[in-house]
Amino acid sequence: MKLAVVLPVLNEGAALLPRLQALAPLRARGVWVVVVDGGSTDGTCTTAQPLSDAVLVAPRGRAAQMNAGAAAAAQAGADVLLFLHADTQLPPDADRLIEAALAGGRAWGRFDVRIDGAHPLLPMVAAFMNLRSRLSGIATGDQALFVRRRVFEALGGFAPLPLMEDIELSAQLKRCSAPACVAQRVTTSGRRWDRHGLWRTMVLMWRLRAAYAAGADPHALALRYGYMPRAPAAVAVVAKAPVPGLAKTRLIPLLGAAGAARAQRGFALQTLATVRTASTGPLTLWCAPDTRHRFFRTLRARHGVVCQPQPAGDLGQRMAAAMVAHFAAHPRMPWLVVGTDCPALTPAHLQQAADALQTHDAVLVPAEDGGYVLLGLRRPLVSVFDRIHWSTAQVLEQTRERLHQAGATWVELPALWDVDEPADWQRWARAGLEG
Repeated sequence: MKLAVVLPVLNEGAALLPRLQALAPLRARGVWVVVVDGGSTDGTCTTAQPLSDAVLVAPRGRAAQMNAGAAAAAQAGADVLLFLHADTQLPPDADRLIEAALAGGRAWGRFDVRIDGAHPLLPMVAAFMNLRSRLSGIATGDQALFVRRRVFEALGGFAPLPLMEDIELSAQLKRCSAPACVAQRVTTSGRRWDRHGLWRTMVLMWRLRAAYAAGADPHALALRYGYMPRAPAAVAVVAKAPVPGLAKTRLIPLLGAAGAARAQRGFALQTLATVRTASTGPLTLWCAPDTRHRFFRTLRARHGVVCQPQPAGDLGQRMAAAMVAHFAAHPRMPWLVVGTDCPALTPAHLQQAADALQTHDAVLVPAEDGGYVLLGLRRPLVSVFDRIHWSTAQVLEQTRERLHQAGATWVELPALWDVDEPADWQRWARAGLEG
């Protein structure tokens, strides 16, 4: 049996270190560990890197992250998937226990659980959880659910729910077989019970589970639970066609015209992949000089990318037109615009920008050269594109002035850098080699 452990994480920080260290004996016996980050800002990925076999970035949300980890585990040849919360610790021989549990032909299973916390009644809570699971055949994520990969894939993985994704999958798995209930216990943190009160937390969980069974909206239940669903934001990508002599012209002395065009194509593809991985909302590719180039036609035909021609005017007029078009169609959805010159842009940056627009009118990711690599708006603000000296070191400061004049609130994320000049290309190449 080839077992893969999938850990969805978000801002786990230093608390993740002992959890991953506890998995080292399993890794030594061939268990594959993949950590799937939902856009952490506290160095979680850095902590996870040396103590796991893969670290991925996926759209924030436990279901989406676990599905991404399962897909990576499938490519690594895993036969069985174990989904482990970051605050849960497995018994040392979990791999052998799982193999024995599935040997009888069961499709899936889970462990009994103990809750590590301060309240003296937490053992009683864990006992009720284990008994309820045995009687109902439903497992929760705290119980370290495991499943044969082919069965998981046949069911389509976790449903895209912000809460109760484990309950929904268990209900589907019950139709395949009864769960293998492993009596040995995983240990999960009692921090929620300790923080919010044991009885209050128990009653809340019972009510949420009952409401879900009665057909309540999982998004509304997630808010009641205290979980903030992923913030939405549409994304506009402004891109030039990869035409030799017209694309990335400042790189031509180093790469040649054809090489600069290939660089533009690669950066555009990487930006589109980043936006899709972030999964914050609909994507529109604004194409220059128009949508007729073979590159844009291929993206539209093979990958379903929505392509629009950039209108006439300077960069500000073109972005303003894209902004107006978005808010006319989606007046309540925030909007992000990026170019294709910043390959250092990650899904986490886009997700953080979308989060920022829940409480601010605008968000900026500054560029080291005095411009910006991302601008986000919660409402239409045409003035932020007006009278800007584009392609100069004044762009960011002038944009700040326009936001201030409009009475807008905004937040700035850490600066990134564009690849415009030969020195930028060499810096990017070095970063790739070092990474």
